[in-house]
Amino acid sequence: MNAKTILDEVKQLKDEIIQNRRYLHLHPGIGFDIKETIQYVEKKLTEMNYEVHHCGKAGLYVMVGTGKPTFLIRGDMDALPIKEESGLDFASTNGYMHACGHDMHTAMMLGAAKILKQHESELKGTVKLMFQPAEEIFEGSKDMIDHGILEDVDQAMMMHVMANFPLPEGSVVVSAPGVSAPAADYFEIEIQGKGCHGSMPNMGVDPINIAAHVIVALQEINARELSLSNDAVVTIGSIHAGKAQNAIADMAKLGGTIRTYDEQTRTFIKQRMQEIVSGVAQTFRGEGKVIFGSGCPTLVNDEQLSLDTTKYAEELLGKEKAWSVAKLQEMTKSPASKSTGSEDFAYVSQEVPSIMVALAAGMPDKGYGYPQHHPRVKFDEEALVNGCALYAYTPMRWLEEHCK
Repeated sequence: MNAKTILDEVKQLKDEIIQNRRYLHLHPGIGFDIKETIQYVEKKLTEMNYEVHHCGKAGLYVMVGTGKPTFLIRGDMDALPIKEESGLDFASTNGYMHACGHDMHTAMMLGAAKILKQHESELKGTVKLMFQPAEEIFEGSKDMIDHGILEDVDQAMMMHVMANFPLPEGSVVVSAPGVSAPAADYFEIEIQGKGCHGSMPNMGVDPINIAAHVIVALQEINARELSLSNDAVVTIGSIHAGKAQNAIADMAKLGGTIRTYDEQTRTFIKQRMQEIVSGVAQTFRGEGKVIFGSGCPTLVNDEQLSLDTTKYAEELLGKEKAWSVAKLQEMTKSPASKSTGSEDFAYVSQEVPSIMVALAAGMPDKGYGYPQHHPRVKFDEEALVNGCALYAYTPMRWLEEHCK
């Protein structure tokens, strides 16, 4: 498989990839409610002579090639409930925004689908292209897995664009073996008190007071119950209680997230949260409980696939554009080797050997100074060519080296 040929072919598709990206950016949806995106992606894939399969609530997949082994590439399609302030000519106006760059991922996947179809007769196995909804709420990947997306899959790869990043656009960073993204859990805390007039607090049970003590108590998990090596964060991001200034509310609700890098720490924190919330609430004559919502496990990168992907990236893009985590650390003088943002591709990585690749899509000194999830974030479309090429080239090369 000739790397230069693939890269040249993708360059010929550049305008088409950008056009697809801009349409998707202009028509975002969130969670599983991404009808316009699904219709557009299905239409484009059908035009390429793919048989499109629906998977789960809102997922799509296609397959190209024949026989074993099978390599899966994943692109997520959902946006965020953020009002866009980017100033782009194709900015979203419906109150949602592709502030995490999933429109870039989907557009690159469509480009890769076209390249793979053109080279179908050369494939030494099968490539499965997974178009996934609901990544931002950590539910889409698991939903597609529950509906069979990983059937016969041997290896898997994902890519994520990075704005406000220290490398030139189109550079890729291949994750090191092991955990590269933390487990995540959303939670809600309900504290039941007893409402009363604000002038007579003795007649009620103040859930806001209990909530304040709960917030402080939860920080003791990190401060006094975890060791230095147990990286974890417990964040309270919202608190709601009462409407009147002269009344004690009946109930308070808190919301937040947990991030951890191993499953034992994750389990321990969830157990201690339940005990602390219940215990503190009882101390002040109330009742408290923790309700855990959606989440995802740690994302684990396979050692051999990390080595293979690094090699393929160097073949395709050259060493000046292909980076390992160690090389990036040396350049930035940073000890960090893991992302602090969670990724629901983690569910895939728990089932089959997988790899996560970061794609540089905007340097701060080139006007890309806002990070993902910011209403003003922008992504450099010059990165689309290299990302699309790597999406296509990696499964081609892996199948070539591992065909039976």
